[in-house]
Amino acid sequence: MEQTKGPNTIHPEGIIRRLKQDDKTAVDDLFAFYYPRLYQFSKSILKMESEIEDVLQEVFLKIWLNRHKIQHTETFNAYIYTITKHEVLNLIRSKLKDNNFREQLYLFAVAEEYQFQNKLEFEEIKSGIDRIVSNLPEKRQQIFILSRTNGLSNKEIAQQLNISEKTVEDHITHAIKKIKSSLKDMGILSLLYFYLFL
Repeated sequence: MEQTKGPNTIHPEGIIRRLKQDDKTAVDDLFAFYYPRLYQFSKSILKMESEIEDVLQEVFLKIWLNRHKIQHTETFNAYIYTITKHEVLNLIRSKLKDNNFREQLYLFAVAEEYQFQNKLEFEEIKSGIDRIVSNLPEKRQQIFILSRTNGLSNKEIAQQLNISEKTVEDHITHAIKKIKSSLKDMGILSLLYFYLFL
């Protein structure tokens, strides 16, 4: 008979087994254990706490919807943190067109050591990023802009350009690698690490 478990005595094997058996109470156990940890993790990336609650609700919803795809209990911890990171990044990308959100992002959501002295410096660096993007191969540049500027998913980009999602993913990965490398060459310390995302 399975013992009643509090947040600090959780056993992932049992919970994942219950998830696969469509036991909704397993989600409650996961929530009790992971929520405080994922909240702090999300806050370390996005310091705008008002947005974090929605992110975490989406994380646990995805865990439930994809419960039958969970394979190995020993990798579940990495799995849930990866989902959380992706949800935080997706939130930021989806709101970058919002001027108020960008303002808050700059003022509050950047770790202090990465903040800039003034907005002019910020705009100069943003222009530098735009120049790097403009020098990417044409197709890679197009895909990167569709993803990061227009907020399209890999699937939407693949459908629009009539290419595979894997091709889209490869182009974005190489674009980000090039941008990060170029920023280091310019002497910039991981500019808005989560803004470029990474």
